Amino acid sequence: MTRLQALVLNLYLHLRALPRQDKPVHKIVYLSLGSNLGDRAANLRVAIEKLATLGAVEAVSAFYETEPVEFAAQPWFLNCAAKLNTEKMPRQLIFGILSLERSMGRQRVQKNGPRTIDVDILLFGSSVIDTASLTVPHPKLHERRFVLEPLAEIAPEVRHPVFKRTMRELRDALSAGQAVRRVTKTT
Repeated sequence: MTRLQALVLNLYLHLRALPRQDKPVHKIVYLSLGSNLGDRAANLRVAIEKLATLGAVEAVSAFYETEPVEFAAQPWFLNCAAKLNTEKMPRQLIFGILSLERSMGRQRVQKNGPRTIDVDILLFGSSVIDTASLTVPHPKLHERRFVLEPLAEIAPEVRHPVFKRTMRELRDALSAGQAVRRVTKTT
């Protein structure tokens, strides 16, 4: 055995003896859920149950009835926010969410149109992500009362990674306008 081979073998044996770092990395993700077709509350509950396949649901806000924005000629929504502890990477999570939506009959016929279920990633830890399939933080999070009311309920002190303001501060800075009414206690 040459000196170089002995050195490589020694290094290999040393590295093999080190403790492995195979533990998955958990991320805290905040989601917005909404439904305005069918039994809206049941749709939200089923979606929350199905999120368990993507991680541990650690908190869910109350349900809020909200008027539609952008495309107003549709039924009112029922919305909530959820905190998910996940091992998934952003791309894995968005594909899992899209699959969850499809399994519940979601059809993307009209932008901002009626839907059985809609699940949006609002925050992915403190990450800022801008890809063709995913933008985090959600680009309209800071403008939407139907998102900020339930999110501020379960994560009032969480900071927006771009604006550096808490969810409570962002909610309190919104001007009056969109109707948002709490309809259930925290589930």
